[in-house]
Amino acid sequence: MIGRVAGRIVYKADDHVLIDVRGVGYVVFCSDRVLAGLGVPGEATALFTDLLVREDILQLFGFPTLVEKEWHRLLMSVQGVGAKASLAILGALGPDGVSRAIALGDWNAIKAAKGIGPKTAQRVVNELKDKAPTVMAMGAGPVQAPAGDAIPEDDGVIEAPARTAPAPAPAPATGGAAQSEALSALQNLGYAPGEAASAVAQAAGDAPEADTAGLIRAALKLLAPA
Repeated sequence: MIGRVAGRIVYKADDHVLIDVRGVGYVVFCSDRVLAGLGVPGEATALFTDLLVREDILQLFGFPTLVEKEWHRLLMSVQGVGAKASLAILGALGPDGVSRAIALGDWNAIKAAKGIGPKTAQRVVNELKDKAPTVMAMGAGPVQAPAGDAIPEDDGVIEAPARTAPAPAPAPATGGAAQSEALSALQNLGYAPGEAASAVAQAAGDAPEADTAGLIRAALKLLAPA
């Protein structure tokens, strides 16, 4: 299993990118959204990958976060959702959008993806709704690309650049990390995973830039309205 690819971009096509890893080129299929976020040929990049094995073909699919990779794996488990459909859903909504749509049971949001009909969208929500809290709790950030001069030619070691000054204090978590932390906090308060995930998803949809504390406050208002 190839779980991660890190190297230099050789070229980008409509549905895939070719990444050179020390002389070996990997063709990695990605959604439109992921491809748009990658650099230009010659730049370093890194993606988490999922390997699809068929009788006549091996295909790698690439994702910037573990959350997106996990949603791809789960979407592929739904009858009628292949790799192309999964990438269409993730490309249209992004991993946070998929988390929100499934946690809230919003199959219309899933249906907005190209090539996804209402029956398939409803099946996705019905089959994966119980999985949303677990995936949302992962809160994984993007895989880090190696620095421009840190891709080795002769060994597999990537050394981190030396720091000459203390790192600045981290900013408050937002996006997927904030949703993960808020979900964990609500579950610690005794809320069931499903209702906590639904409240966090709705709060995140109303305020996409909210930090953890903001999401917790908003979700609690939804769970226990005055």
